[in-house]
Amino acid sequence: MTGRKSTDTQGLVKAIVVLLRNTTWRCGRLERSIVNHLYKRNAGFGKPEMPVKDMLQTFQVTGKKKNEFLDAIKRLERRNIIRILKF
Repeated sequence: MTGRKSTDTQGLVKAIVVLLRNTTWRCGRLERSIVNHLYKRNAGFGKPEMPVKDMLQTFQVTGKKKNEFLDAIKRLERRNIIRILKF
């Protein structure tokens, strides 16, 4: 079981996150900061997408915080706020 979880996490780190909606209703602080970061990136004539690996470096998360960050991304995908494109 532990092998599957680590490959799922590695696959998520290699994925690209695309912002679908700019809404943070019923979201926590971490989810709001992720959505705001993607929105501000889009507001500056950039793309509303960003690799998860770059987001981890931008937010400077490691260890246990990394797992919380990846869980927040999964929750946002469940709420149809972002889409995760795996390659």
